[in-house]
Amino acid sequence: MPKISFSAHPYLLGFEALERMLESTSKSNNDGYPPYNIEQVRDDAFRISLAVAGFALSDLSVVVEGPQLIICGEQEQSDSEFLHQGISARQFRRVFVLADGIEVSGSNFENGLLRIDLKRVELEEYVQQIEITSNG
Repeated sequence: MPKISFSAHPYLLGFEALERMLESTSKSNNDGYPPYNIEQVRDDAFRISLAVAGFALSDLSVVVEGPQLIICGEQEQSDSEFLHQGISARQFRRVFVLADGIEVSGSNFENGLLRIDLKRVELEEYVQQIEITSNG
């Protein structure tokens, strides 16, 4: 399947940064860890739930940077000698791209689940009249 580029379409101007952001987001989320759900709570509200068993609240961070929601977890490495280690103890970074008008309204950590609540806010539409000047 050929790669579709925003810059190749004549009506989509200035979307190169969005294209780069989507590319880097897909690379950082490739391994599927930690598993997550996205649910629609209401028409204007969503919730992302990440299964982060074994992480303490102090091991987690939720940051909105521009249009990106970045969720990170970093545990201190244990000095224990395991006979079997089936519980993952690794760091992660999940990135979600937020559309215009989507804001983080809060987060909650309970029973090994990190929940981030999102809401849709109304954006003001505006019309800008552009003055046409003459060079001649």
